[in-house]
Amino acid sequence: MSLPANEIVSALSALVGGDNVVGDVARMGAWLSEPRKRFHIAAAAVVTPPDVAAVQAVMRWAHENNVGIVPQGGNTGLVGAQVPRRGDEVILSLQKLDRIRSIDAAAGVMVAEAGTILENAHRAVEAEGAMFPLWLASQGSARIGGVLSSNAGGVNVLAYGNARELTMGVEAVLADGRLYNGLNALKKDNTGYDLKDLLVGAEGTLGIITAASLKLYPLPEDYETALVNIASPEAAFELFGLMRERAGSRLNAFELIPWIGLDIQLRHQMLDADPTASASPWYALIELTRMAGTAPGSLQSALEAAFEATLISDATMAESLADRTRMWAFREQMSECQSREGASIKHDVSVPIAAVPRLIAEGSAAVEKRVPGIRPVPFGHMGDGNIHFNFSQPVGADPKAFMAEYDEAVHEIIYDVVLKLGGSVSAEHGIGQLKVDLLKQVKDPVALEMMRAIKNALDPKGILNPGKMLG
Repeated sequence: MSLPANEIVSALSALVGGDNVVGDVARMGAWLSEPRKRFHIAAAAVVTPPDVAAVQAVMRWAHENNVGIVPQGGNTGLVGAQVPRRGDEVILSLQKLDRIRSIDAAAGVMVAEAGTILENAHRAVEAEGAMFPLWLASQGSARIGGVLSSNAGGVNVLAYGNARELTMGVEAVLADGRLYNGLNALKKDNTGYDLKDLLVGAEGTLGIITAASLKLYPLPEDYETALVNIASPEAAFELFGLMRERAGSRLNAFELIPWIGLDIQLRHQMLDADPTASASPWYALIELTRMAGTAPGSLQSALEAAFEATLISDATMAESLADRTRMWAFREQMSECQSREGASIKHDVSVPIAAVPRLIAEGSAAVEKRVPGIRPVPFGHMGDGNIHFNFSQPVGADPKAFMAEYDEAVHEIIYDVVLKLGGSVSAEHGIGQLKVDLLKQVKDPVALEMMRAIKNALDPKGILNPGKMLG
């Protein structure tokens, strides 16, 4: 250990007050228990600074004493970036930095602190007649700092972009405690390197984001939402092209979902009713925004054209908020529902949009050949090429034995297909500690050298989220 745990707790308590430090491992559960239950190292301490000045004080102390700091938002990350790799590291939780400093709906900008829960940010800006369009299944617990540090995507990337594209500026504490004040609301600022883009997506390895200025958009008057029956991912790709031609920038979401996801959710009573029109091997969840002054009916007109082109065989339109909520619940519960079926092997990958059908067909066939009885469950953001290519264990298999025998083999198969198609092995979940070795295998060597040079320049002692991303 860099310092004994009791000395770390004592020093942090002197810096920020004992009420802001947890040293008892038995009380650290909420900070240690990450969603996938893959990482089980306890921290030397958890510190919850009450303000930015306290974050700076903690980092100055950590820099002087060579103590590793693991920044954490809502602990919803899926690659282990937010939890320790070693027992001498300190989790720095930003949960108490939860103020929304300002909202200017007319200018289209909000300044929110890193601990702001995403759903609370949505409610605050909607009360001002605006919208922050980053929507995640975990928005009730995910916090702004973690969302930005992982460059989260979500279901609205198609229309509004991912977290980096929604960020205008950031405030961040550096490894030695200095404060980078990069908050601004400028659409044009050509005065050197874009440091904001460097910090967003860095998973806390280059600095700790404490606040951000974020883009807001006019609040839609309504949404037009439909769940349509399609025969295959190939048909989904053609349908996406038609919808993009018809709706343009109003096409808010285009999500691909397999029948098995519906079957699992209905069998485990995760839906109060079947949201689909009828049985189908695949479904597409399509949503258009309707702004003030825009007449309804665009989606229905587009679907009529899709029927004529035989791209869809059936469809149901959301006639109420309850209908829309049920359709989106079907999509958002796709990850959770697989846990009801035992173990699952998961991948967050992306390929060029036109290659999505090949990814699903070739990946499924190769894995099914290697693991008889395995159940492919690919779903996700067809509109931006990001597929969550998951596999549920064969019915009746022992979960632990299944994972022990096939986890690595299935990963290798899927990543080989992804790379052959010119894709990425991490689309929106990041690298964390789960994919450190994988990144070294697939990333361009020159790119890795550049990344390490930046890391060494900003964090020469390697105390910011040690071992994550670059190892």
